[in-house]
Amino acid sequence: MNPISQANFTSIESMTGQLLKNKSTVTSQVSDSSKVSFLDLLEKQQAVETGKLKFSKHANDRLTSRKIDLSEEQLERLNTGAKKAQEKGINESLVLVDNIAFIVNIKNKTVVTAVNDSDDKVFTNIDGAIII
Repeated sequence: MNPISQANFTSIESMTGQLLKNKSTVTSQVSDSSKVSFLDLLEKQQAVETGKLKFSKHANDRLTSRKIDLSEEQLERLNTGAKKAQEKGINESLVLVDNIAFIVNIKNKTVVTAVNDSDDKVFTNIDGAIII
């Protein structure tokens, strides 16, 4: 329930003061959330609605720089791995598809990075792994 409707104000000035205080709180919350781009919000919503993974800019850069080309079948297996990770309650998952390792943020349905046969085979900040 709205705290203003329950309050007993002794004057218009005290009510105005309370309203302005609440307005500044709402304004600061809106300005903090507006730092996210519209495109990011749109892609996130589309991923939620379709159930498909999206790739972060970093992941796309890694796929390009490491010359990783994914087939439709590999993408489907990656999506299946992410769904299995979600069912198991994993938040940040390592999903292995063939010789490619993906770090996936399960909550946001976002592939964070991708690694193939490189020297860098250390993965941190994951709480589960799916081999598919």
